[in-house]
Amino acid sequence: MAVALAAFLPIRGWPRVGAEVAGTLVGAVLGATLAPPAWQLFVRVMGRVLNRLGHVPWREVEIGLAGSLVGLLVATAVGYLVSGIPVIGGYLRVAALVVFGYLGLQLALQRREEVASLLDRSRRARGPGKVLDTSAIIDGRIADVVRTGFLEGPFLVPRSVLRELQAIADSPDPVRRARGRRGLDVLHRLQEESQAVQIVEDDGEGEVDERVVRVARSSRASVVTTDFNLNRVAQLQGVRVLNLNDLASALRPVVLPGEEVTVQLLREGKEPGQGVGYLEDGTLIVVEGGRPLVGTTVEAVVTSVLQTTAGRMVFARPKQELAARRGGTVSSR
Repeated sequence: MAVALAAFLPIRGWPRVGAEVAGTLVGAVLGATLAPPAWQLFVRVMGRVLNRLGHVPWREVEIGLAGSLVGLLVATAVGYLVSGIPVIGGYLRVAALVVFGYLGLQLALQRREEVASLLDRSRRARGPGKVLDTSAIIDGRIADVVRTGFLEGPFLVPRSVLRELQAIADSPDPVRRARGRRGLDVLHRLQEESQAVQIVEDDGEGEVDERVVRVARSSRASVVTTDFNLNRVAQLQGVRVLNLNDLASALRPVVLPGEEVTVQLLREGKEPGQGVGYLEDGTLIVVEGGRPLVGTTVEAVVTSVLQTTAGRMVFARPKQELAARRGGTVSSR
């Protein structure tokens, strides 16, 4: 600054050079003298500000920053319009930054609930996506899982999956047609309730499962499915899989060997003498020696439980058969 002032002196030649050198020395001395206390004052002020902010919840800071940012954006637009006014245009621009920045901060804090809701929705929209395959959509349980809040969007539906759903819904087979329409209804419910369904384009090459995995890899998303084969293929390619069957199995009540269950045997099993039924939670149960009891409700004792990716299988024997065996053993002794 001293050099700049020396430039306005009405002198030329060596005296001017001497004045500039003197101005430089004076400026250096003043800077060396004033800089340390000025820096200390700055550090103390910033320390007090940080101390105050340390007691403010981060949620409030986040909301305030969002409101200030919006206010500054408005101020920038207003400042651009008034900056061309002669003489006072620059001052009006600075005033607009101060006024609208403050108004944005105060308005955001006054409407903190609405602002927080918008921030949460925006954060969910930027979060890792979940690619839905046809089996998960038709299954229908995903809508209930999303409603409970255990699974959040965005949900990516490849165009090929949507076309496959439409083809199933237009099938002449009434069962397939009902499944396809249920899948479309599930997508509609997800969009209405979570506003997080996004139809994404794929390259149109390969089978639908291949395209699902390709979309998940390109968008760094997870695959939501109930398809056992797609589960394995996606995992082999390093894609995270959320299998609804695994979730259902994890939430089923634990059945331990030795417990008694009541089950209706519906059909014969694959092996000779087996009868097959389902527990109340949908778990498949195979009753050894239950073939003659197919069509009836029997009491059985669990002998073992097999957990697989495709689901949980329970093996049991009729209670009366075990009781007869024990009675025979006692009488023989």
